[in-house]
Amino acid sequence: MGRTFRIKVRMRRFRRQHPRIAFAIRSFMIFSATFGGAYGFVSGSRSENSGYDPNAFAIGASFLFALACLGLATLSMRLRFVNKRMRTLAAHNEVLIDRNWELKEAEERARSLFEQQGDLIVLRDHQGRITFANDAYCALAGQARGALVGTRFDFDVLEQGDSARESNGTRIHDQKITTPHGARWIAWREGYVRLDAGQAAELQSVGRDVTDRTETERALSEARDQADAANRAKSRFLAMASHEIRTPLNGIIGMGGLLLDTNLTPEQATYARAVKTSGEALMALIEELLDYSKIEAGKLDLEQRPFALSTLIEEITELLAPRAQAKQFEIAAYVDERLPLEVVGDAARLRQVLLNLAGNAIKFTASGGVALIVEPGIWPNEISFLVRDTGIGIAAEAQQRIFREFEQADERVARTYGGTGLGLAISERIVKRMGGRITLTSEPGKGATFEVAVPLAPSQGSTGQTTFPSPDLSGKSILLIAEGIEASLIARRLERWGGQTCLVTDATVAEALLPERSWHAVLVDRAIGPAIADRLGEAARAHAPQRLVLLTSSSRHEKLSPAFTGFLVKPLRAASLAARLALAPEIPSPDLAPEPPGDSTRAAPPKVLSILVAEDNEINALLMRSLLTKLGHRVVIAVHGEAALESWLAAASAGTPYDLVLMDIQMPQLDGIEATKRIRAHEAATGGHNTPILALTANTLAEDRYACFEAGMNGFLIKPLDRDKLDEALAGLAASRHLAI
Repeated sequence: MGRTFRIKVRMRRFRRQHPRIAFAIRSFMIFSATFGGAYGFVSGSRSENSGYDPNAFAIGASFLFALACLGLATLSMRLRFVNKRMRTLAAHNEVLIDRNWELKEAEERARSLFEQQGDLIVLRDHQGRITFANDAYCALAGQARGALVGTRFDFDVLEQGDSARESNGTRIHDQKITTPHGARWIAWREGYVRLDAGQAAELQSVGRDVTDRTETERALSEARDQADAANRAKSRFLAMASHEIRTPLNGIIGMGGLLLDTNLTPEQATYARAVKTSGEALMALIEELLDYSKIEAGKLDLEQRPFALSTLIEEITELLAPRAQAKQFEIAAYVDERLPLEVVGDAARLRQVLLNLAGNAIKFTASGGVALIVEPGIWPNEISFLVRDTGIGIAAEAQQRIFREFEQADERVARTYGGTGLGLAISERIVKRMGGRITLTSEPGKGATFEVAVPLAPSQGSTGQTTFPSPDLSGKSILLIAEGIEASLIARRLERWGGQTCLVTDATVAEALLPERSWHAVLVDRAIGPAIADRLGEAARAHAPQRLVLLTSSSRHEKLSPAFTGFLVKPLRAASLAARLALAPEIPSPDLAPEPPGDSTRAAPPKVLSILVAEDNEINALLMRSLLTKLGHRVVIAVHGEAALESWLAAASAGTPYDLVLMDIQMPQLDGIEATKRIRAHEAATGGHNTPILALTANTLAEDRYACFEAGMNGFLIKPLDRDKLDEALAGLAASRHLAI
């Protein structure tokens, strides 16, 4: 069967290869068979002995014809079946042809992509010989594919980068290689692949030219290093500038204060105050410049500590009150009682921002007043600080410009009021650093309102607490005879406490209202005139059990009418107002005096301390000696760190150790940090008592403070110093039991 099939296949192949010869042979065979059959039949029928019988012939011919028809029918059916099979095979063949065409196209596309893509592709056998390299690899190597295949060619490596291996075994690494086109950085991915079953796996290396990316990254890294170096240099410059500027200013301001403590003529006192005021103004300017430089250098660090919100606001208004009262107007504060007692944030930076805004409000206001209002913000844990004034206002086109560095509303304002134009720029950056925002609403001639909104979460210990017990004034009538910005805030607070408040600005109207009802309290502002205030106090005796007078700090020493049962000093503290209104009525006060009574028991005199001062600047050393001597202490001066260490060791060995060491940080031979470390090391070795050490520094950077504490110091004093700062620092050490006073 197999042999027959092979013969048929060969015959069909011969017919396809030689169709004319096959046609000639087929025609000859048909003609020969037909001619031979016809000739034999005719010759046989015409022979005498043929025995030709027409009937038999007809029967035979019919039978043969029937056989021929049967054969033709069978052949026809077979041909039809073959044609059907041929059509099926033709359709299947068309599908195979289409698929083969698609595979060829896909193969061509894959080969084109494989060979022409930008990535380098090379295959190597187990002996390292190249079996395939695409066009990109050949172009980078500068050789034809035929010259590379079968060789162990590889690029020379100038620098090997980091290498890593993925979980699937693929190795990833960077190389800097030499090429005919120059040095290039290539990122390689290498892994073993098996192209055909039964063959050994080959190492496939796919590389991408990352020269531009690598050079950009290195340039960015170098730029970052240079920026870091510049920041470090800027920080060193800030520390040096702070030290070099504050050191002489410490002498100017301190000596000016000491000079004012001596017996001077009025003219000399005027000159001394001018020197001290000028030094303080210069210090404020330097503080602004240093703050701006610290912000630019990214050295603005924020603390997160709990602080009393109302105390901070009231201290700000009391600090600025003399400036406002000197211009014959008021500054007042209002803290909403819905706010928590303590919040967590950077109190010092918030104070700096509010002092700047409120100080500017006072500077640009000639009449009216300044209000500092604190309310809940629009977001959870957000607190809004409003600084509102009745000053000159700011034009709309200048409201964005004033937040830029060294910018003011216009040149006329700069000439009239002065200033560097840095305060608002610094304040805005501090507020943004705290996660808040600062906005401005103003019209020329109608004042301005700055709003600072910052997130300040309540401290855990202040939940549900209030700053003071609020009095219950429900149903009680209170007459407030005053005018100005503080009067409206007092009335607002009294109404929050439930009081029925009547605010009157005219004394005649107030006298007419007094008999109309029984007043729980009458508050009279002495700013309406001392004589008028005393007359109203006398008139209110029969109508109000509590008669309070509002005083400014400048009028505290004036003689007050005994008609009043108490007094309150402006700017008003809410706790003081609540305490006065909560007292029992008609407290006798025949000899009312605004000054609080002093303690009748004389306090024990402070202990005389033995203090070592390490200070290399002669003027500052003289200042420290004078300040400490005025406070009643004994002072020993050391001009550098080595002398301070020797003096401390000598005192300790003699059994008369120093009670306190004031250590300057920057000194020749041995600086204050190293001297402190040696003192602490000696104390640790001998087991002696730790001597309190305070740093005397003109540097305000956070890292300088950390360095002081890491060296073992107990605190630091920032120059310039005065007697109050020094006394406060000694009291703080005594309170923390580091110092016995």
